[in-house]
Amino acid sequence: MLTAIDHIEIIVRDLDAYVAYLEKLGFEVLTRTSHHGESAELKLPGDNQPIFELHEVGGEEVIGINHIAFRTDDVNAAYDSLAKTDIRIEEPPHDVASTGRTNINLRDPDGWRVQIVDANRRKPA
Repeated sequence: MLTAIDHIEIIVRDLDAYVAYLEKLGFEVLTRTSHHGESAELKLPGDNQPIFELHEVGGEEVIGINHIAFRTDDVNAAYDSLAKTDIRIEEPPHDVASTGRTNINLRDPDGWRVQIVDANRRKPA
């Protein structure tokens, strides 16, 4: 069902400063989107690298890792399989236009968010 780590979302104090820092470490900027107000996706060069999705802290969020997302080739099939278990699913697969992704949000036994995203990446709206 799961094929790889897709992305790790990190909430930061200053988006531009964090992007510049990661670029100096060799990360490539993949995209900037309006997700969470403004966000950026970066990854290290090479195949099968997880993406770091960054956005600035807002509201009651805390700076740090927000969630880890796992990639699947078929988010609907993953949902159907998980729906037969006792895993806490927050909602059925849903499209997030600002990222161009379809995902499922779950909660682990301690209440932390875990995300499963479809491997198909569309252009963000």
